[in-house]
Amino acid sequence: MFDVHPPNASIHGWRDFFIHMATITIGLLIALGLEGTVEWFHHRHVMHQAEKSMLAEIKANAAGMQVRFKELQTHQEELRQDIDFLNRVIADPKMDHGSLSLKFDINGFDNVSWATAQSTGAVAYMSYAEAREYSDIYSEQAEIDLQARQAVRDMSVALGAVLDLKGQPSLDAQDARLLKQQIQTLQGQLFLVNSLVHSMDKSYQVFLSRHQRY
Repeated sequence: MFDVHPPNASIHGWRDFFIHMATITIGLLIALGLEGTVEWFHHRHVMHQAEKSMLAEIKANAAGMQVRFKELQTHQEELRQDIDFLNRVIADPKMDHGSLSLKFDINGFDNVSWATAQSTGAVAYMSYAEAREYSDIYSEQAEIDLQARQAVRDMSVALGAVLDLKGQPSLDAQDARLLKQQIQTLQGQLFLVNSLVHSMDKSYQVFLSRHQRY
């Protein structure tokens, strides 16, 4: 807030009046300029802190990609074994049934720094290109998390069919066909998640190559 005080001495003529007005105007411009400079430096500090935090978060997410690849590979192999087993049951319902493995878990992606940057307004201080770059990375991560949750729902549906069979002495061909169909749906969803994860890995490599200075 700025205070404008009247002159202590009386004004004599237009010349004194214009000199006084010029003095006030210059003073206000200097004050506004100083305030704007302080605010600009504050915004730059907030923006750089947000970038530093988001970059560290993205690096940590990128470092976990090999674990995600391994998890997906393990789950896909387990589902292939389940399909092979169900095919044997369909062909011969009286066979020794063995066992099924229905489970799914994959490490999610951290996004706390991105959410914080948005809530504090730090993203607004970035250039459009910078904000778009971070937005694209976090949007890709969010899409994978969304599709992974869908895979969990598909797994739950398949698991529900198995739980309905609890207590029965055998799994007949009709049950095996139904369960096979549900597992194949889960396989398709995992295929999508796997494709997205590989695409995410490439995006990380491109992004981090552009931010090696940090």
